[in-house]
Amino acid sequence: MRLWHYKLIPVLPDKMLVAQWRECIAIKRQWEKGTLKHRLVGYVMNYDKDRFSTYVTSLVNELKKRNIKYKDKYLEEIYEFCKRNNTYIYYIQNNDYPEHNDRYLKQCFYNLEEKHDRGIISEVEWDKILEVAYKEDIIE
Repeated sequence: MRLWHYKLIPVLPDKMLVAQWRECIAIKRQWEKGTLKHRLVGYVMNYDKDRFSTYVTSLVNELKKRNIKYKDKYLEEIYEFCKRNNTYIYYIQNNDYPEHNDRYLKQCFYNLEEKHDRGIISEVEWDKILEVAYKEDIIE
């Protein structure tokens, strides 16, 4: 379980984008029950829930852009849990979580690279990821 760095959301392969959506639903459910103890995502509980709802919004916007179906019911549940007020969305443009820094961006990139090396991510999908990697100076 992980929240991908927000700069990689637009280039995640479709299957991984859908898996991220499912993980966000699971994070919300575990957080709500007080059972979210996963070391890779537990940090979300250290911040205002607006950060989580904003992250989810960026994910849903990408699902919409790609015409990938998702259930509004789950999005509404997340927003209700977060008590989203829709007054502003600012975290995505300003490093949504402090943990999502340049080091984390590289870690996520290398995680994706390993998936490419193992044949989980196609060449076409990898090329899109590489474009972001060069743009963001993850690799030279």
